[in-house]
Amino acid sequence: MMIRLSTGIPEFDKLIEGGIPQGFFVAVTGEPGTGKTIFSLHFIAEGLREGDNCIYVTTEESRDSIIRQAKQFNWDFEEYIEKKLIIIDALMKEKEDEWSLTELSAEELVNKVIEAKQKLGTGRARLVIDSVSALFLDKPAMARKISYYLKRVLNKWKFTIYATSQYAITTSQAFGFGVEHVADGIIRFRRAIKDGMLHRYVLIEKMRQTNHDKYVWEIDIKPGKGIVLLGKLNERREDYALPPKVMQKIKEANEDKIT
Repeated sequence: MMIRLSTGIPEFDKLIEGGIPQGFFVAVTGEPGTGKTIFSLHFIAEGLREGDNCIYVTTEESRDSIIRQAKQFNWDFEEYIEKKLIIIDALMKEKEDEWSLTELSAEELVNKVIEAKQKLGTGRARLVIDSVSALFLDKPAMARKISYYLKRVLNKWKFTIYATSQYAITTSQAFGFGVEHVADGIIRFRRAIKDGMLHRYVLIEKMRQTNHDKYVWEIDIKPGKGIVLLGKLNERREDYALPPKVMQKIKEANEDKIT
């Protein structure tokens, strides 16, 4: 029987047959400000509620910023620190404590995550890397290789993983293209301005071993609650995605860069 982990958003769980399959590597992609970090905080908060070991790697915000954001939605991460939760700060590049990274590389990140897992002990584990794009922004051709390395090594430690990544709105292409290529699931966030107002959307583009929803859903972010689903739109991925031939050419071009 497949074990599924709740995303922390009951309405979203219904769209993926109850949750994320345990052990999956899920790419959470989208432009800045679309809800990726808050979606990830839901996942960790739910893990803490269920007694899971949780590790959050932050590469674009400080550890304190992550804790403050969680408090906005009534999640008190501080009480779990080093008991059930370790937040690895890969932004500051200073040796503030044992859970700070002074060098941002895939190898250093993996070593620190494994060290954190050993500290927390055995049991079911959730991991967020927010964002994985920071590992290859200066070398996008290495994205697929780095993403595969992360998945291959961390899979041995029984993690269920969210890896957030930025993408270009013009092509819907994640920076480096590699994260989505190796992911077991792809959850894509996007935004649009309509009538002068910001609207946010989410789409489950891929989830292996799951009969997932195929529609775009409008979402909102509410203080004290987090992400809520407002309703589905009458469009699916096929309605706005690039044609398959174009996506194949993009993929081939990136593979040529790798080789």
